Amino acid sequence: MARLIRDLATSTAPAPLNYRDVGATGRDHLPAGYHHLHHTVRVGRGREAFETAGGAVTTWRMHRASGARVRSEAVRAEPGVFVEVSTGLGPVRFSAPCEVIWAAYEKDRTGFAYGTRTGHPESGEESFVVDLHDDGSVWFTVTAFSRPAAWYTRLAGPLVPVLQLAYARHLGRTLQRVVAG
Repeated sequence: MARLIRDLATSTAPAPLNYRDVGATGRDHLPAGYHHLHHTVRVGRGREAFETAGGAVTTWRMHRASGARVRSEAVRAEPGVFVEVSTGLGPVRFSAPCEVIWAAYEKDRTGFAYGTRTGHPESGEESFVVDLHDDGSVWFTVTAFSRPAAWYTRLAGPLVPVLQLAYARHLGRTLQRVVAG
């Protein structure tokens, strides 16, 4: 009986992270051996815009408003939380299982990073951060490092970083609309 319980627990346990360098999006330098992405866009001005943007980022609202489907075990980003994001058109959807690695809920900085789990088409980490600057401007930054983890992302080759940048830009425009109301 003990073996059956152990086997059931193992079979339903979440897939592990599929990369090393966990937490690197929160540090100054991204690890070598990955494609790097860094995209920053102004999304508003003032404390209210910052609070709105930060809330939208950390409660999955920005992702959902962008057209992505989000499944999460929590209403907001916290370390250890499972989140699965799927994107695509119609029946062609790509599922991306992730785990929140770190979260920041600070006076002038809010955001989080998630890392890829086994089953994700990429291997790496991506952060979504909102900053309120001293001049009152509110900025959204996507930082990521990744490399292919599935046959189809390896096959797509140099197209994947182009699509990742396009998605980061789309998230920035989405967040601008959310903040504007």
